[in-house]
Amino acid sequence: MKEKAYIHDDEYYYSIIRKNIRKFRLEKNLTQQELADMTELSREYICDIENEKRNKHLTIAVLGRIAEALNVEISKFFKTTD
Repeated sequence: MKEKAYIHDDEYYYSIIRKNIRKFRLEKNLTQQELADMTELSREYICDIENEKRNKHLTIAVLGRIAEALNVEISKFFKTTD
């Protein structure tokens, strides 16, 4: 059986997710505070998620709350825009 080579680590996917959360939030003309209010998260937490320098990870449940608030299929957060 041939071994599958995985070329991406967690940080690669978190980077894509962060960029997409910000992209979809801005497309909806929402501030971080508005998204925080919609998801019952703090603005600081949303800021930490979007800011790659802060290296904040999120759970699938939190990602689901954000997806619902933005009315976006959760799978779209994993798509690269390059």
